[in-house]
Amino acid sequence: MKIGLFFGSFNPIHHGHLIIAQAVLNQTDVDQIWFVVSPQNPHKPSKSLLHEFDRLDLVERAIADNYQFKSSDIEFHLTKPSYTIHTLTHLSEKFPSYAFKLILGGDNLEQFKSWKNYDKILDYFGLYVYPRGEQTMSDLWHHPQVTRIEAPLLQISATYIRQCIQQGKSIKYLLPDSVEALIHAKKFYI
Repeated sequence: MKIGLFFGSFNPIHHGHLIIAQAVLNQTDVDQIWFVVSPQNPHKPSKSLLHEFDRLDLVERAIADNYQFKSSDIEFHLTKPSYTIHTLTHLSEKFPSYAFKLILGGDNLEQFKSWKNYDKILDYFGLYVYPRGEQTMSDLWHHPQVTRIEAPLLQISATYIRQCIQQGKSIKYLLPDSVEALIHAKKFYI
């Protein structure tokens, strides 16, 4: 089985994430997309994150109607902060018959070389890279293990959604109704 791994804080998950995941399914030979909820991204401050189990719950609600989408809490059980190479190694050991590929935004490709063991991620797993506005001139675009995915470019960000919530503005149409309902019910991000 071929799995596309979509790592993220998903703080909260929104339609932009779901559209990218569907674009990867449409344009590649992956069988499933796993949304890997990161408990603590080494490149982001943890104080702005909703609790990891709450973010996992939001992801599960967002993907409930798509059998090719799965949520993953694998990083909750690994040493923190989470490094992608450790997660990929762990998943490969746990699911030896699966082939994993990392889904990454084009804006992150330039800084990808700063990731721990980025060369091993490229060599053993590879990347599906989707556009995120201005594209960098990274030489990695030409790497044989980097596949460009065409996806609609939506300027939706989790930061913008959180700001709207804090300002009492509507977040309708930015994320699935089930996610919006849970955010309001539990008063997340207020």
